Formats: sequence, C-alpha cells, structure tokens
Amino acid sequence: MSERSPAPGGLALVESLVNTLDIETGADSLDTADGRARFGIAEEELPLARELRESLRATLLAHAGHPPHGEVTPLGRLLAGAPLVLDVDERDGSAALAPADGGTLLSRVAAAVAQALVEDTWTRLKACEADTCHWAYYDRSPAGRGRWCSMRVCGARAKMRRYRAKEA
Repeated sequence: MSERSPAPGGLALVESLVNTLDIETGADSLDTADGRARFGIAEEELPLARELRESLRATLLAHAGHPPHGEVTPLGRLLAGAPLVLDVDERDGSAALAPADGGTLLSRVAAAVAQALVEDTWTRLKACEADTCHWAYYDRSPAGRGRWCSMRVCGARAKMRRYRAKEA
C-alpha cells in the first residue's frame, strides 16, 4: 500500500508483520506457508502471531493519535513473556537486547521494540489513520506528525472526503 521506504533496523520486522493483513481486502499473507515462513512461524503459532500483530497495530494507531480499531491484548502483556538476554559484542563492547529462546517471533519483536526505545524511534512507527487501511509506516516527517501511509492514496482520499463534506 505504502510508497514509503521500510522502517529502520528491527522496526522493519514490526512494520512488515503488521502489514501482513490488508484490512481493505481481508487478504492475510500469514494464511500461506510462504507468508508464515517469512516470519519463521509454525502453523500452530499462528493464533499468537495474529494476536501480536493486532496488538502492535493498536499501539501504532496510538502512536499516531488514533483510537484502537478493536479490543486487543495489551502489547506489554504479550511482550512480557518474551525472554531476552543482553548481548555484548566482544570487539567493540556495544550491547543490545537479543532473543534468548532462539528467536521466536515474540522475542524478535520484543528485541526490536527494546532497540527502538533505546534509539528513540519507537513512536515514529505508526499506523495509517484511514479506517480501511491501518497500514504500518515509519514517519520520517521532521515534526513526526504524519497521518497516512501514503499521501497519494489514503491522504488524498481523506482530503477529498473533507472537501466534499464542506461542499455539501
């Protein structure tokens, strides 16, 4: 949907997971073996992956100042069960949180969120305000006040609706 470039670092994982569901068409790439393989998800892990996706979407909507699109498990509750370890690079002494359990989706997302918090980029990952979209995007605008995944699509539709409402 978006013409934007992917989110930086581990946030690209979060962005791509949220964007596995096209709300407008209902197409869910996690329904396919290839879609699940892209995230290392076994079929039995699918319910948790979908729950995580929708909790992330609700959080990204909040980052953009929008209410959640439905009831979801709070993201903090889901990520609390993700085992992380402190990984220290012996060459340069840099440190980061890393998945402790071999890299389950939950732990990889938790590590990405932790790193984004350190880098102060977490709240720049948002969800489009359009009700038929809610696509995740990384807001690179100087003021951090982006509202739509695509100005050419969702932004243009919203502006046209406002214009028509004024004319009516």
